[in-house]
Amino acid sequence: MPITNDQVLQYSFLPGLYRDDYFPDAVVDQGCAILRRLCERIEAERPGDLDALYGLTAGATEEFNALQEAFEAAGSEIETVAREEIAEDFWFIANAYGFPEADAEKLISGRDW
Repeated sequence: MPITNDQVLQYSFLPGLYRDDYFPDAVVDQGCAILRRLCERIEAERPGDLDALYGLTAGATEEFNALQEAFEAAGSEIETVAREEIAEDFWFIANAYGFPEADAEKLISGRDW
């Protein structure tokens, strides 16, 4: 299902990671794909409340947990800058889909990075 939310379509995910040579673009691309899949799932499943949204973001967070290995294999890691950038994009997504009251920490509560 293609993304239809105009805010999301006009948004560039993880821009700070692309600007920093420490983060390999190929791995950052995978992170952007995780975020786009999250948007697709939100549009397809249309969560009715925060608990449903947190359920969807938990799956995307697990994908980022797994992506940590790809960062490490490329000589990088999900460290402070990356954590903040990823968390900002989860929060942006929640807001873009009508959940401004979402707790940023709960959106990524299952993170191990």
